[in-house]
Amino acid sequence: MKQHLPNFVTLLNLFCGCIAVILAVHSNFVGAAFFVFLGIIFDFFDGFLARILQVQSALGVQLDSLADMVTSGLVPGIVMFKLLTLATETPALQSTHDWGDSMHWANVHVAVIPLLGLCITLGSAYRLARFNIDEDQQSYFKGLPTPANALLILSLPLILEFQNNDTMNAIIINEWFLLALTVLSCFLLNAPVKLFALKFKDWSFKNNAIRYIFIILSFVLLIVLQFAAIPLIILLYIGLSLVTKTY
Repeated sequence: MKQHLPNFVTLLNLFCGCIAVILAVHSNFVGAAFFVFLGIIFDFFDGFLARILQVQSALGVQLDSLADMVTSGLVPGIVMFKLLTLATETPALQSTHDWGDSMHWANVHVAVIPLLGLCITLGSAYRLARFNIDEDQQSYFKGLPTPANALLILSLPLILEFQNNDTMNAIIINEWFLLALTVLSCFLLNAPVKLFALKFKDWSFKNNAIRYIFIILSFVLLIVLQFAAIPLIILLYIGLSLVTKTY
């Protein structure tokens, strides 16, 4: 029975991802962000349970990546698609008979630029596939983990919704910024850079100093800057990994 418990938690991650997809498609970004965050929590605890119960399996690894593909791969791609649609002020999908700068299938108008946001989903898929066949990534990651990337992308609509800052809003609702972030996201997901994993083999500060420092600084940033802190936390994560090289 205990060998199935981590996989059940992984399926809860996938279930949250499915709900987040539905909410994101309907532009309910706050609800989508909530279920992605909940899914990421399940994603953390399924591996933790597997290690504690000593029931790691090849099935669990594959199932985990499949769940992450939805929660942390598909959802941020849809969110970026929606943000680019908002930034370009062009309906991404609508019925039309006119020929312009868009693609057309059976009288359906498809704006090209918003579709580029889905490159995040493609980059996530490639990153997860590489992770599954890479036996080295046990105590560290190569490239930005998909959950961290999902939080980065989902922080944008949360900043728009709750920060009420005209400068930040103007930056976020800028198609060139969004396109640049899409390219950066795809690069970071698959960059040949080693980043420490938040996996605790024990709870001692000596063996997990970098993890505790990262968690404490992240909480401080969140308290001070709220959702605007999330991009800075991602930069902090990358910076600490490069400086300390503790894996």
